[in-house]
Amino acid sequence: MTQDDGDLDSLVRKRVRALRVAQGLSLEELATRAKVSQSTLSRIENGQRRLALDQLVTLARALDTSLDQLVETATDDVVSNPTIDGAHGLMRWPLKAEPGMTVVRQRMTNPPPDNPARMRAHPGREWLVVLSGTAVLLLGDRRFRIETNQAAEFPTMLPHAIGAEGGPCEILGIFDGDARRGHQRGEDAAQARRPAP
Repeated sequence: MTQDDGDLDSLVRKRVRALRVAQGLSLEELATRAKVSQSTLSRIENGQRRLALDQLVTLARALDTSLDQLVETATDDVVSNPTIDGAHGLMRWPLKAEPGMTVVRQRMTNPPPDNPARMRAHPGREWLVVLSGTAVLLLGDRRFRIETNQAAEFPTMLPHAIGAEGGPCEILGIFDGDARRGHQRGEDAAQARRPAP
């Protein structure tokens, strides 16, 4: 066994124990879920028993995680830089662990549209928090005022629009893949309607 193998072995054992403790499970409870004896589980956690692939799969299921997450070691891509869209005042970060999910930071200066025809509806869900200022969310026929540090979550199949109230506001939003695509199409259409400089 190489040094790297030993490090991975130790890491997996620590993860099994940490996940068990975090979920409030006793050795006996996890052993029952994983269909192994309590003494076997104790020896696995303490490094006194060899880790076998079939046991790791069973333990991962019993801990409500995946084998990939249990043995994951990649830490070189922890920090990511945003994609900046200056035309729309946006910064975007993809969530590597959740393909299709995107985090967006946006500064807004305009109020939401007066015309309900300019509200968009598309598949997906959105979650946002107001970092500064006050935002107004139009959702269907309802109007929500969202203050600094308040959040909103909603299905995007309801016609919606968001804007600032009483001055600029800054929001941080999390969009699933459908919601992100819906907004990109809306931004592209708005860009096409603007007169050329």
